[in-house]
Amino acid sequence: MHITDVGSQSIHSAVASCALSTRPSPATVLRVLHVIPGDAAGASMIFAKRQVASLVRAGAVVETVYLSSRTDPRVVAREGLLIRRVARRFRPHLIHAHYGTLTAMLCVCVSPVPLVITFRGSDLNPADLRARAALGRLMSQCAALGAARIICVSASLKARLWWGAKRTSIIPTGVDLRTFQPRPRDEVRRELGWPLEERVVLFNVSYNPLTKRLDLAQAAFAQARAMHADLRLYVIRGTEPVSRMPLLLNAADCLLVTSDHEGSPNIVKEALACDLPVVSVDVGDVAERLAGVTPSRVVERREGAIAEALVGVVGLGRRCNGVAAVRHLSEQCIAQRILAVYQEAVHLRPPASDV
Repeated sequence: MHITDVGSQSIHSAVASCALSTRPSPATVLRVLHVIPGDAAGASMIFAKRQVASLVRAGAVVETVYLSSRTDPRVVAREGLLIRRVARRFRPHLIHAHYGTLTAMLCVCVSPVPLVITFRGSDLNPADLRARAALGRLMSQCAALGAARIICVSASLKARLWWGAKRTSIIPTGVDLRTFQPRPRDEVRRELGWPLEERVVLFNVSYNPLTKRLDLAQAAFAQARAMHADLRLYVIRGTEPVSRMPLLLNAADCLLVTSDHEGSPNIVKEALACDLPVVSVDVGDVAERLAGVTPSRVVERREGAIAEALVGVVGLGRRCNGVAAVRHLSEQCIAQRILAVYQEAVHLRPPASDV
């Protein structure tokens, strides 16, 4: 387990004497203990790490605990005890679990303060039918019972909750508009060493080619390339350096999404922040994100429909009006919405009837 403290030391010192049970006034600086699965370094759960940083910029005082294992019972037990020790020392007003499954369940079991859970996608979506994944989704549902407040990144994800709807807010993960912003395509291509004449379609497979439906993307792209010979498919793997993502999105001509299940895919919002057109199936909140964005398309989950949309969008050879569509989803705006949920979690208790 790794622990980081990115809050203001002076603010932390000023409020550290408050008791765990103290409920702050709306004007009080909130102390929040964040629990994130994975490693502190690298791109793992980068969207959660960015969200924590945005909350610090918004005025929260935080510490972050990273869970090194969700499979070894001995490690899980030690990490649960460590969360308790950190909470006793840091004295947070609440704990925020940035994922469901065992991460959220562990926080329910050990948290001495109100708990906020963010469900992000595969922790509720039936993306993986194996027994272990099904057990993780069951733990997510059980953990929701113990949360003071719940955040789901899309309405479709909220609909999968068995209970807790009255305690649930729909808040997509914010996009860093300082990092993801439009740049001239050809200028970025020269930086990457890409040919200027190619039409490049990006596809983000991350570490999950089955759920992302790499097979469908490749089949649809093959049909599109038969109609538009200069197309090239660039597959973004989970090992892609985070620093390259703004470059790739600005150098490409289109982003393709074919996933079976999503929560609120961050890469779609990041693409829009770079004015990159998107062709996607109707998954997660993508249709909502692309409403009014041109050129971009939401299409049927068929190879032919996807291929036709790719050729149509890429053939236009222009950027989209994506920045305007995601400006209200900036990290700053989302941080304020999350802080409002924190205030509710600290001051209110879940109603007994909301089960």
